[in-house]
Amino acid sequence: MKDLIIIKIGGQAISELTDDFFEQLAVWRTQGKKILLLHGGGPLITKLCQQLQVPVVKKAGVRVTDAQTLALTKLVLLGQAQPLLLQKLSDHQLPVVGLNAADNQMLVGKYLDQSIYGEVGTVVSVNQDKLLPLLDSYIGVLAPLAMTPAGNWLNVNADQAAADVASLLGAKKLYLMTDVAGVLNQHHLIPRLTKLVSQKLVAEKIISSGMQPKIRAAFAACTAGVEQVAITNCLQNPGTIITKE
Repeated sequence: MKDLIIIKIGGQAISELTDDFFEQLAVWRTQGKKILLLHGGGPLITKLCQQLQVPVVKKAGVRVTDAQTLALTKLVLLGQAQPLLLQKLSDHQLPVVGLNAADNQMLVGKYLDQSIYGEVGTVVSVNQDKLLPLLDSYIGVLAPLAMTPAGNWLNVNADQAAADVASLLGAKKLYLMTDVAGVLNQHHLIPRLTKLVSQKLVAEKIISSGMQPKIRAAFAACTAGVEQVAITNCLQNPGTIITKE
């Protein structure tokens, strides 16, 4: 879908979005682009878990999710993060629709590795027949949750979910929003990043564990054929462009 733009927004970033962000979405809509936002909620989920004394465990940047953590994740994503983002978009006169995995099997997933991560998955299919017509009229706001064919909910890392959906839909552009200008090396922006260089920087511990899922997701989308993949803190700035070579 050469007119589809997918943007991942972290849970913390929702409350920090600037007018420039909403203005860019408005421009794209006037150009006839379809826009889908995937939102996270990590800091909010962690805060709630800590308040309720539920252990917070992450492995390679992925939240280990037992049944209790899954319930709290759904509560935060669908009851707090998504409504906040929908309200902000509406306040800027942008037409929006909130979506989740239970809407007509919108996102079907499979377990990542249940023995290691618990109720964590990846997205394997998208209900395009339901989603794409909605994007003709609305900006879609989608939570990073999937359901197995058997009806079990799965927590999906938001960067991974955005990359999965962008790959499955053949999106033209994927933006993975973060709180820094892009991937940094000693506080300096890396304008273009290859997989080989990223592996080197991970091995040298220059790329942090928090950035690693984002980079894995970005390269997966790039390999799957998404034309442009960027890690940035501003839609108007290129940030770090992910390249195959």
